Amino acid sequence: MAGDPLIPAIREGALSGFRVAVKDLFAVAGYAIGAGNPTWLHEAPVETDHAPAVRALLHAGADIVGIVQTAEFAYGLTGINQHYGTPPNPASPGRVPGGSSSGSASAVALGLADIGLGSDTAGSIRIPASYCGLCSLRPTHGMVPTAGSIGLAPSLDTVGWITRTPRLLNRVSDVLLPQRSAPPIRRLLLAVDLFDLVEPAVRDMLVDEAHEWAQQTGLPLHPVDSTCAAHLEEWAEAVGIIQAVEMWQTHGRWLREHAGAVSSLVADAIAAGEAIPEDYLEWAQETACRGRRLLAELVPPGTALVQPAAPTTPPPPEQAMSDLDLLTTTVMFVCAASMAGLPVLTLPGVRTSAGPIGLSLLAAAGSDRALSALVAELE
Repeated sequence: MAGDPLIPAIREGALSGFRVAVKDLFAVAGYAIGAGNPTWLHEAPVETDHAPAVRALLHAGADIVGIVQTAEFAYGLTGINQHYGTPPNPASPGRVPGGSSSGSASAVALGLADIGLGSDTAGSIRIPASYCGLCSLRPTHGMVPTAGSIGLAPSLDTVGWITRTPRLLNRVSDVLLPQRSAPPIRRLLLAVDLFDLVEPAVRDMLVDEAHEWAQQTGLPLHPVDSTCAAHLEEWAEAVGIIQAVEMWQTHGRWLREHAGAVSSLVADAIAAGEAIPEDYLEWAQETACRGRRLLAELVPPGTALVQPAAPTTPPPPEQAMSDLDLLTTTVMFVCAASMAGLPVLTLPGVRTSAGPIGLSLLAAAGSDRALSALVAELE
């Protein structure tokens, strides 16, 4: 990414001088989208126009310095790609960067880019931010157009971005988010039941850091039993069913036509969606509706729920690939926002000898700008 930018800024703007790494799911004019799969890349046409999110950044003065790796078809929370390997995690060498926006997070953490443009279906922007000690925003579902990108599960897919500082995160939000008014965040809740699920070695440090962040905002942090922990297992199952069905609808035909071109882990996950009974999908959708109502009561406009961004620090690759309990718990931590389409802002939490673990603020739908503005001046 050294030297001249891949795509220079279209004009001067609020992001002039900043460098963007684009996840290999978004259209960049003059290049094909690879979606983390070499066969897909080989067959993909060269794009003639930028995705709207890419174009907005260029119009705001940012330079595109590279197209970066994604997990295959944006599926997976580890950052491991069976075809291309694993981007480094400089915040925790030898451990995974998180995925599927692994390349975006890695490029920012390495200092090769200032802004990582990525996507989040079920944690793919939040987990890399947590594992790499970065800031990120997963917006309200539908707030930023996903046009010009390869989808995974459309009812869950969002565009997201990663930066090193809250201030730059807010500047990107000003560019990519529509101008919609929302009440400022005036109330912070500490989800005690969710912090109780974090590995004990870092739990108390993470709670202390949450109080430090809250103190900088000038808002009190009220400990509550959010009741979310009691529902996470069924919420995760519901999100998993909805995602599987939509993955098959999105990529099933291509998978059938390209047997052997997709890694077994991802191929099996996509294929599973075909066999899910209709009544299972109905249960998942009904569960999601109940969950959305609960979360709407818990975090009305003007309120943010502070919770751990992940249950653990970044695992080494072998554990990330084999520890099903870790994978299940990680999915549980990120499923609520995906299920309800809510915005989540992630901040660096604590750094341990095993690596970072972040903090997340979940808010009401449409509170994206309020979240970004709340943390914009934090250090």
